[in-house]
Amino acid sequence: MFDFHYQLKILPDRPGVYLMKNSLGEIIYVGKAKVLKNRVRQYFQSSKNHSEKVKAMVKNIAEFEYIVTDSEIEALILECNLIKKYKPRYNILLKDDKHYPFVKITVNEDFPRIFVTRIIAKDGGKYFGPYVDVSAVYETMELIKGIFPIRTCKRTIKENGERTRPCLNYHINLCTAPCAALISKEDYGKTVLEIINILNGKDSTIIKKLKDDMEYASKSLEFEKAASIRDKIIALEKIREKQKIMTGSFENEDFINIDSDEKDSCVNIFFIRNGKIVGREHFMLENTAGEDKASIISEFIKEFYGGTAFVPKTIYVPDVLESELLEQWLAMKRGSKVELRIPQKGDKKNLLEMVRKNASATLDQFKLKIMQDKVLHKETLKDLAHILDLEDLPHRIEAYDISNIQGVDSVGSMIVFENGKAKNSDYRRFKIKTVKGANDYDSMREILTRRFKRGLEEVKAIEEKNLSLSAGKFCVFPDIILMDGGLGQINIALEVLKEFNIDIPVCGMVKDDKHNTRGLIYNNEELYLKRGSSVMHFITRIQDEVHRFAISYHRSLRDKRILHSILEDIPNVGEKRRKELLKRFGSIENIKKAPYNELIDTDSIDSKAANSILDYFNKAYENK
Repeated sequence: MFDFHYQLKILPDRPGVYLMKNSLGEIIYVGKAKVLKNRVRQYFQSSKNHSEKVKAMVKNIAEFEYIVTDSEIEALILECNLIKKYKPRYNILLKDDKHYPFVKITVNEDFPRIFVTRIIAKDGGKYFGPYVDVSAVYETMELIKGIFPIRTCKRTIKENGERTRPCLNYHINLCTAPCAALISKEDYGKTVLEIINILNGKDSTIIKKLKDDMEYASKSLEFEKAASIRDKIIALEKIREKQKIMTGSFENEDFINIDSDEKDSCVNIFFIRNGKIVGREHFMLENTAGEDKASIISEFIKEFYGGTAFVPKTIYVPDVLESELLEQWLAMKRGSKVELRIPQKGDKKNLLEMVRKNASATLDQFKLKIMQDKVLHKETLKDLAHILDLEDLPHRIEAYDISNIQGVDSVGSMIVFENGKAKNSDYRRFKIKTVKGANDYDSMREILTRRFKRGLEEVKAIEEKNLSLSAGKFCVFPDIILMDGGLGQINIALEVLKEFNIDIPVCGMVKDDKHNTRGLIYNNEELYLKRGSSVMHFITRIQDEVHRFAISYHRSLRDKRILHSILEDIPNVGEKRRKELLKRFGSIENIKKAPYNELIDTDSIDSKAANSILDYFNKAYENK
């Protein structure tokens, strides 16, 4: 049994990281400390100053462990890495852990390319962004390609290199064919410079020149040419509309502010790039009661910039803890100095206040939507309970589905709706272990058996150790089970439940010939659901969601298998290197696009392997 008192006594007076675990051995919180002994002891002392979240966490701590580091900055780096790896439930976890897109121009090439990427590297390329509005980025890219004939191929083209036959883009005036030496490096470079000026917001000169050219073409009665130039001007003005001038400077800055009520908080972040707002994002942080603003913002900075590819030169905040330590960590990620500033007056202070007002408005909208959704969901659940003749409302609903393609990679999925709302944190995926081939019934039997067997084991462990139900993953049972299928699937579920002596109603969700939700089967009877009713919409949503979740898991397994099979054909790339490439880039497309510098920067990839990868994909492209 874990001895808290002994472990607390031997905690070192050193910096490090501590990991709190529940009774099931799951990591529920990761933190860092300048002095481990002082920080960890605080959790087990008087709780009157603890926030509600910390009080709830302490109740579930069954054991802890720690890792000593040589410095506080090492502890911070390790903390961020462990949070990203384990995603502990009591750490601030941003739901949108994503890499925002950038526009990249490969200015280090003789004939640069322009494309959208989510991977930023020190490879000599020029990056613009990040942009939050993904659709706007791709629309901007299409507009630029329509105005400027710049190449989009992935070929390596040198100024005096081997000439090749131009592709279709040249013949439809979308490329000037540097591959066939039909344009010089100097003239091509002028086009690239114009694109850079547009993305930097310095497009006034270009628009003025185009307007002069349009007027001249019109006077010369070249109306078709004038119309073409007019379309380019309209496209440029559309690009300009997407970037609002905000400041007089041309720095890269982020503005972060927060607004809280008695229970939750909303953090808003505005992205300023080259003096323009290129986007904003908000993050709802629930159950933050009792936590101070500076603490929440500090945790947010670690979580957000630990997961994004770009760190700006300056970040403006209303308050922050450990600013020097965070600046040191951010500078390491950026590769140059980063400042966390608290503006006291002027334009920066006013903009930060505007960010707070946006956070406040978002928080109000969030609360209003929650209230509206609660009313709607409650009425829907009442209707469902009436249709199924249930005594109580089905607060927790679990739905199950099986997916396979020609019997390969059979997988099962479990999704959860609580109080009418999807609870993504409780979704579970099952890779079928005991069934060979496409046998949906036996596959469903397996995943239901695993789910409820594990649930009963967790309930027993929780009762023995007097812990809360939040300590387990499967210990909370549903009020009703929905199967994606008919009587056969329902009977399998009922057999498994009977085996474990569990009494839970089971329904089947059935579709019509057009694969649209038709109704429910319950107690061997098909129940009519009124088309357009809230219950019909609710059941359709659950059926679509469980199917989507199963298919997405199946595809991820299939894609990994395809990825491995392709990489196996590359010389000098063994199993270890394949794993590192998959871990670093995530997909075959990202590996194809990766330049030499990014490949060589991957663990275990040396220059020989990097050149083999580049040669393999270049040959594959040429042979298309």
